[in-house]
Amino acid sequence: MRRLLTPRRLIAALLLVALALLLGLGQVLRVYERVWFGFEEWRHAGVWRGKSLWLPDYRVVLEAEPIAGLEDNVSALTYDPDRQTLFSVTNKPAQLVELSLEGKLLRKISLGDFGDTEAIEYISKDVYVLSDEHRQRLFRITLRDDTTHLDASQAQQLSLSVGNLGNQGFEGLAYDALGKRLFVAKERNPVRIYEVRGFPQMHSDQPFAVHVVEDLKHNRNLFVRDLSSLLYDTRSGHLLALSDESRLVLELSAEGEPISSLSLLRGMQGLRRSVPQAEGIAMDDQGTLYLVSEPNLFYVFKKREAEAP
Repeated sequence: MRRLLTPRRLIAALLLVALALLLGLGQVLRVYERVWFGFEEWRHAGVWRGKSLWLPDYRVVLEAEPIAGLEDNVSALTYDPDRQTLFSVTNKPAQLVELSLEGKLLRKISLGDFGDTEAIEYISKDVYVLSDEHRQRLFRITLRDDTTHLDASQAQQLSLSVGNLGNQGFEGLAYDALGKRLFVAKERNPVRIYEVRGFPQMHSDQPFAVHVVEDLKHNRNLFVRDLSSLLYDTRSGHLLALSDESRLVLELSAEGEPISSLSLLRGMQGLRRSVPQAEGIAMDDQGTLYLVSEPNLFYVFKKREAEAP
């Protein structure tokens, strides 16, 4: 009787198992979608370069600058066009921090009972929205030049219920001022972008009507492993999605199609080292991109001049 398991068959079986594991790992890491997107990005460069932010043209001009006065837990970033400064949050201790466009600490505002604050977004003059990751709450806050403390009891609040998210909840916010839409990013398992209309309420005398939907257009082609931050570009109508684990900033068209990307890996976009843990992204009126990474690192990316044909 012939032996069923010969050395050759054993080696073949082991190779098949290894191949299956590699294919499964590639699926988990979204390798195939990313490779295909890289080809599509190259193929459509001529179409999108003049009609989008076109992230491949950005280069780092300030890299991994420590934010003096902050030691840890810097998370999220938003640009205030009135003050021409940036705001971020830390959760240990819970505070808002205002930064210059060079990454210098300008002031700290302590937070009371806002929970696990992970995101901040500029809405209009002195008006911002904060998110509480664990309890799935959004807060409308008013921030004056002399504000030193904010308490959640004095803020307009909205509680969302999209399942037991735990520490995988709302990691990013972006606001479309023209369409009055607030985009909310769920971090992982699975990554999701929600669209909130009716919050924050800008006039207290109006009815409080909130509509929350899963943003199917932008979720359809998201191939990143997690979401750390969002940014809405009013000029193009495009959404930027920042992923820490994928080391990537992805530009999505108004129809939700991925069209360009900015890699946060060493050797890409002029980076000497990979960005360790990207947590927030913002853009000023000139199109300059600002990025923060834990524990307290600050980056600036500028678009290089278009090359002559």
